[in-house]
Amino acid sequence: MSKTTNIHKKGFTLIELLVVIAIIGTLASVVLVSLNAAREKARDTKRLAEMQQVMIALDAYFAENGRYPTSDFDGCGGWDVGNATYPFISGGLGDLMPDPPEDEQYTGNCDGYRYYRYSAGSYGCDAGKGAYYVLGITNLEASGRPASVSPGWSCPSRDWQGEFDWVVGKFEND
Repeated sequence: MSKTTNIHKKGFTLIELLVVIAIIGTLASVVLVSLNAAREKARDTKRLAEMQQVMIALDAYFAENGRYPTSDFDGCGGWDVGNATYPFISGGLGDLMPDPPEDEQYTGNCDGYRYYRYSAGSYGCDAGKGAYYVLGITNLEASGRPASVSPGWSCPSRDWQGEFDWVVGKFEND
């Protein structure tokens, strides 16, 4: 009778290691994609909250002055653009909103937040309702254009909803 030596292998084979690494890699990519989507939604939520703050400051300005602040006509096509500063805030809302919102994700001249005050009757809106402002967000990351949460704003000859991801407006005599 011969003695057979029973050799036990310890460790993993190369195939087993590659399979485990592939599984871990797949799980990591799924987690990173989900995390990125959550970050986009969080930035959008912040943008919408900042627009609510701007609307409150605009209403406070209106209460003090009987009108909304005039656009400075220096931004994107005359719109005040709120990437670093809002000219209309520094020109009139400064005390009402000392820390204006800033969209750090979008820094181009026509990106981010925009504000414009139109004269009464512009684009066929009812002149009896007076001048009005349009406030919008050009880039929401986690929604399409328009976002489902956008209140929308239009006049008979212009619909800003198609130009912004989120837009709102308000008449002075409404």
